[in-house]
Amino acid sequence: MQIVVTGGTGFIGRPLCTALCQEGHRVTLLTRRIETQRSCDPTITAIEWNGRKGGTWEHCLENADAVIHLAGAPIADGRWTDARKQLLIESRVLSTRLLVEAISRRSSKPRTLISASGIGYYGASDDRVLDEGAVRGQGFLADLCLAWEAEALRAVEMGVRVVMLRTGMVLEQDGGALPKMLLPFRFFAGGPIMPGTQWVSWIHRRDHIGLIQWLLTNPNVSGPVNAVAPEAVTMNRFCEVLGQVLHRPSWLPVPGFALQAALGELGTLMTTGQRVTPSKALSGGYGFHYPTLEPALRTIMTKG
Repeated sequence: MQIVVTGGTGFIGRPLCTALCQEGHRVTLLTRRIETQRSCDPTITAIEWNGRKGGTWEHCLENADAVIHLAGAPIADGRWTDARKQLLIESRVLSTRLLVEAISRRSSKPRTLISASGIGYYGASDDRVLDEGAVRGQGFLADLCLAWEAEALRAVEMGVRVVMLRTGMVLEQDGGALPKMLLPFRFFAGGPIMPGTQWVSWIHRRDHIGLIQWLLTNPNVSGPVNAVAPEAVTMNRFCEVLGQVLHRPSWLPVPGFALQAALGELGTLMTTGQRVTPSKALSGGYGFHYPTLEPALRTIMTKG
């Protein structure tokens, strides 16, 4: 396939592009870091875009079979000030709108648009198991995901198959939340973020990439797809397993009020959770490499 990717220089996008090329696909990367990308991997065609303006980059959509839209400022990289919230909105909602509008102007449109979203769509929840049919929750992230997905869904009117990938905590050593959690464990001071009973819906990065590859070749799957492993765990259990894998104790809990004092509204994201299940992936036949947590963490921690 000819595949256009945005956000392809990030934690998920970079290894995804490599995996797609290894499968024989032709990858075009829309990026602000064009010189860096050209020096990193000359086999990938890099075209400059900033996610805010139309331009010559739109022509690459003409012959594309699929578009994978991963661009967006990191959710947890800073306190949610008004300015930070605006950046999160613009980098997701406006860039998706720009991309879909560019698709609408193509005479030959991509067959598939896979657009990132998040399990924040479901808001903070209790022990209920949430599949793709669950209703939207409340809060900033839920509102952001709704607006983000709405822009992607506009492509359905153009005959494009649209998939919204509602992603949980993606696990790997070189990015995401895991490295931040590892540091206190390495100093024998690890423990759960309180209250500890909140659910963590996670996915190994290999499965996140594998799920995208699977979606590219399964035209009957559309709409929201939960990108999480089948086994959600509580924060207490997550940190217990992490401690076992690292041969470190998990004894020093992180008070929720301290996080909220330090991070404001962002702290609430870490003290609440969702128990999400990947119903569409399971019913559609995707085979998870890491359906349970302990093997996933052991594989990650034994690298290098």
